[in-house]
Amino acid sequence: MDDHNKRVIETALLCAQEPLTVADLTRLFAEEIATGEIDDALLELQKAWEDKGMELVHIATGWRFQSRLAMREYLDRLTPEKPPKYSRAVMETLAIIAYRQPVTRGEIEEIRGVAVSSNVMKQLEDRGWVEVIGHKETIGRPGLYATTKQFLDDLSLTNLQSLPMLEDAAPMAAAEQLDQAVMEFDPSANVETVIELDENGQPIIQSASEELANEESSNEESSNEEIEIADDEISEETSEEVEEVTPEPEDKSDEQK
Repeated sequence: MDDHNKRVIETALLCAQEPLTVADLTRLFAEEIATGEIDDALLELQKAWEDKGMELVHIATGWRFQSRLAMREYLDRLTPEKPPKYSRAVMETLAIIAYRQPVTRGEIEEIRGVAVSSNVMKQLEDRGWVEVIGHKETIGRPGLYATTKQFLDDLSLTNLQSLPMLEDAAPMAAAEQLDQAVMEFDPSANVETVIELDENGQPIIQSASEELANEESSNEESSNEEIEIADDEISEETSEEVEEVTPEPEDKSDEQK
């Protein structure tokens, strides 16, 4: 792309009040321009502004120019109004929604251990950071909260994968998988799941239903053995009684003869 077209794209991005997508930028030109050329022009512009106070960034809703973080302390002197400060409850609720979305209000309360105020949710919704994207198919059909593109734009993020990784994310995921595995048991069983370790130290999960089946089979075998022994004893006693009680021959008396 020639310098003139790059200058057109640069001017449009500087004057735009909202981020512009590649599709928006293609409408700047009467002739048809491939999206690949616009992508290349954006990367060239991004490189050209590396040593300036402004930077060209790609966010969730498109491309935009914004001031660098190092310029914030100077620009804040032009705006005497201080940015709004949010309470710890608001930030904790926002973090839970961002990392666990979609999530219900009840699930947020379960994680935080306290009730979530309606004012907290209203602040996040009024700021345009969270919204209800559906309802969970359970009793009461509670709303499912998730973050918005405005949330990503305000944090200069392209997508949710750009969120900083939590230090304990891996252990939490492993614990959840283990918890799910342990909780898979037969509802009809009345004993808890047993976890054993194999030779490699990996958990061998034996469900309560398997334990119950093993116990029933062992009980059944032992009962069969007892029944066989009892039958043998009964047969022996019966044979002894038959041998002891033998019918005496009838002797006719002389008188009858």
